[in-house]
Amino acid sequence: MSPGSGIMAAEIEILKSISYFSGLSTEELNSITKFISKKTTERGEIILLEGEPSVEVYFIVSGAVKLFKTSAEGKEQILNIVRQWESFGDVAVFDGALNPAGAQAMVPTMLYSIRRNDIEAILREHPQVSRNVIQVLVSQVRHSMSLVEDLSFKHVIDRVAKILLEYAGDGSGNRPRLTQQEMAAMVGTAREMIGRSLKSLEEEGVIRLDRHRVVITDNEALKELAGANA
Repeated sequence: MSPGSGIMAAEIEILKSISYFSGLSTEELNSITKFISKKTTERGEIILLEGEPSVEVYFIVSGAVKLFKTSAEGKEQILNIVRQWESFGDVAVFDGALNPAGAQAMVPTMLYSIRRNDIEAILREHPQVSRNVIQVLVSQVRHSMSLVEDLSFKHVIDRVAKILLEYAGDGSGNRPRLTQQEMAAMVGTAREMIGRSLKSLEEEGVIRLDRHRVVITDNEALKELAGANA
């Protein structure tokens, strides 16, 4: 990736949407653009490898990226799906250690990235970015704690309900359409269990299976199963 010099005003607007740079003035954002590199990825392209070093923080301009770990037996656990305006790769950049998870594009995706040395320079120059980064990392920790709670205490069908609330749809916008295998990798179960859970939810009138789409027919019942607030 080559340095993103001469980024236009529209791209400065993009930076305003990224949590790292929230609250910065146009002048401050303009001074940051010289550190930005761009990258486009195809569906299925690996961006980061688990256990490998990383020197860049990535920001999603469009598309979606899954963060995942793979067991010695090849079983995949999806830790998070990172979407528009969100970041990934932060941990390895800030602590200088290896990537704790792999990252793979789920759809064609456009990324901005900033290298470690440049991030450090930005943090020194712009205290607001430091405050923003703290909030971003706190949000990531909360997500991880929620994942552990779900995997530890919720039944499979309840975990499926939670995923459907967030991802059911036609795959448009920044919500990728999930396959049953991807749902299984998020829930921590076998694909067959996902199929059974979907069939059970359909029989209860909570969803309708329409070819490769899941249509929510009783949103309140789904929220109750997922433990979400109405």
